[in-house]
Amino acid sequence: MMRAVDIMVASVALFFFAPLMIVIAALVFVGDPGPILFAHRRIGRGGKDFYCLKFRSMAVDADARLRELLAVDAAARDEWARDHKLRNDPRITGIGRFLRKSSLDELPQLFNVLRGDMSLVGPRPIVQAEAERYGRYLSEYCAVRPGITGLWQVSGRNDTTYRRRVAMDVAYSRKCSTSMNLKILAVTVPSVVFAKGSY
Repeated sequence: MMRAVDIMVASVALFFFAPLMIVIAALVFVGDPGPILFAHRRIGRGGKDFYCLKFRSMAVDADARLRELLAVDAAARDEWARDHKLRNDPRITGIGRFLRKSSLDELPQLFNVLRGDMSLVGPRPIVQAEAERYGRYLSEYCAVRPGITGLWQVSGRNDTTYRRRVAMDVAYSRKCSTSMNLKILAVTVPSVVFAKGSY
């Protein structure tokens, strides 16, 4: 049932958002010439890796910028070690900052949903470096498809601790249902509009 909803909603959403996605693609390229999409390896259902798609929001030399910052900024190193994110990230482009704040950078993940890599609702897909943060609960994360939205995304996102994020992923994995997914989807709209916890 949930898979059927995923396919139906993702197909309709791609048709509806196609003109906007074309505009975003042009803005990404003009703002920082290079690849329009960014495919990042993440851990999916059953522990299998997949490539999570996003509109590129970082400069083409993002890795070099991160290395340079972490080499000279102790506070940034601590923040990166704690959250695997930076509030003031020098890698993000001008248009990329807007795309992240509005969550529009995640629209290409609708293709991941159609391919079966992701679901509309589920835990945020994690990278291998984050797996150790889940400890014995990693199997709970791997029991379901990661989602475009989920409990973490509608509960403050980056304003919450990583430990809280893991707890929400475990809770979702144990209790997920079609009705729960529909409720999360409904709450996602205002969370995105007001950019709650996004940066």
